[in-house]
Amino acid sequence: MDAAQQEATARARELQRNWYGEPLGALFRRLIDDLGLNQARLAGVLGLSAPMLSQLMSGQRAKIGNPAVVQRVQLLQDLAGQVADGSVSAAEATERMEEIKKSQGGSVLTNTTQTTSSSSAPTVKRVVREIQSLLRSVAAAGDILDAADSLAPTHPELAEFLRVYGAGRTADAVTHYQAHQS
Repeated sequence: MDAAQQEATARARELQRNWYGEPLGALFRRLIDDLGLNQARLAGVLGLSAPMLSQLMSGQRAKIGNPAVVQRVQLLQDLAGQVADGSVSAAEATERMEEIKKSQGGSVLTNTTQTTSSSSAPTVKRVVREIQSLLRSVAAAGDILDAADSLAPTHPELAEFLRVYGAGRTADAVTHYQAHQS
């Protein structure tokens, strides 16, 4: 990717952050993880082609042009929150995704980080994902691990934090988070 392409991608991601609250790559990856989907299935539920979803995720394309797709993203965010807090089972989520696939709607995404049916508090997994997303937005995993190695001799706890949240698996980060909450 040349400098002009990198600049265009960075600009598209910044527009996505302004329009949707975060880059669509991060938003879609979270939906994929939270709902147990793959990219093709997510594209199908949203009513996008797989290449279009890929372009939105990579920042090659900035905007979702179809208002119904924007509405489906919102509905999936709501559903992911309900799955994360346990108020909707995986089987129910699968049924709801079929309903979402058929829905039509508006053009505005609202922040649903704290929208759950049982509580206004974000789930541990959601908090961990936000930390991971923030770290990974400022540095690549290899750079984070290099920084952790540099810190390890003098600041082992901070090095562990960087390794777990910056380059580790979400499940391990959730375990770490829960172990350090007292």
